[in-house]
Amino acid sequence: QVQLVESGGGIVQPGGSLRLSCATSGIRFIASDMAWYRQAPGKLRELVASITTDGTTDYVDVVQGRFGVSRDNVKRTMYLQMNNLTPEDTAVYFCNAKGPRYGRSNIQTFWGQGTQVTVLA
Repeated sequence: QVQLVESGGGIVQPGGSLRLSCATSGIRFIASDMAWYRQAPGKLRELVASITTDGTTDYVDVVQGRFGVSRDNVKRTMYLQMNNLTPEDTAVYFCNAKGPRYGRSNIQTFWGQGTQVTVLA
């Protein structure tokens, strides 16, 4: 069974920081490209940050310089360090994995259930 479990969301003041985690099981994490998406109320889900199997990172422009994505292949966990948060960062943040399940070779896409981040106005 594949599970992606996000944690670390919460309520913060503008300028504050949060660190999100995405703990995975059931997938070959080291062979999976990982990403964080977010969805604000009334808006489409958008890609925030990504990290490939070789550690290459990419960010949407609005978080560049404030957010940092990383991964721990031993713990099979991805992280998102979010600094200098603004009310516009308020959203549900989702973990995304593109990779194979254990015992399989085909690439599939998996999602976590999301964690709420609220930055007070």
